[in-house]
Amino acid sequence: MTTILPDAALDALLAQDVPYGDLTTNSLGIAVRPARMSFAARGAMVLAGTEEAARLVEKAGGRILRVEPSGTAVDAGAVFLEADGPAGSLHRAWKVAQTLVEYASGIATRARRIVEAAPGVTVACTRKNFPGSKDLSVKAVQAGGAAMHRLGLSETLLVFAEHRAFLSDSPETWIAELRRKAPEKKIVVEVGSVEEAVAFARAGADVIQLEKLPPDAARAVIEATRHLTPPPVVAPAGGVTEANAAAYAAAGCRLLITSAPFFGQPADVKVVLGPA
Repeated sequence: MTTILPDAALDALLAQDVPYGDLTTNSLGIAVRPARMSFAARGAMVLAGTEEAARLVEKAGGRILRVEPSGTAVDAGAVFLEADGPAGSLHRAWKVAQTLVEYASGIATRARRIVEAAPGVTVACTRKNFPGSKDLSVKAVQAGGAAMHRLGLSETLLVFAEHRAFLSDSPETWIAELRRKAPEKKIVVEVGSVEEAVAFARAGADVIQLEKLPPDAARAVIEATRHLTPPPVVAPAGGVTEANAAAYAAAGCRLLITSAPFFGQPADVKVVLGPA
């Protein structure tokens, strides 16, 4: 993968961490000493954000010797980034680059686990990433082998109960109106029960999004709507994790919508920085 964050964003990250120089490194008088730095995985992980980490090192004045791309699965102990340059440059980039890779790789690793738990099923992540981190979060999701469910409100039609509270027409009427206004878009409706799911499927929804319904409920919806032409896509959302992804797949779901990759521990990266 290429670098997602532009240089201006990477410059801002460095400026946040080192706004007026590195007081410790400069005070010790070691900033110009030749140095070498390596990043290694402390545990098995899927890498993400390595390109940005490498660019941070370059922006700080270091030189990248090698870097493994985002999406690479590595074992514990594997070195995936090496750099050299002045000690001051490597110290400046060290923690920002390490933390960025740890958070992004945590997302990618969790996404990959869900993908591997339900082979042949599309895993799509929501837009529920930490505000301000969308670019890197999307890259991490894709590095893990998942797709994005929604990048934002501007490109998909997803009707929640909070929308329906303002509608007085029948579902058939407003679904037909949505199709007229945006004929190239799929119409997705989120529901909270099997009964709602079947009703909106019969009204013409293309995708039925099941909010926190268990696998047996998903199976019931699929069985009750399979005779429709075409049958809707039945997609569980909310509470989908690596622990239950296989159960949803066994129930017949071919699309799983999840926020789980965004929530959890960062990956653990060991950095060694010393004299060249």
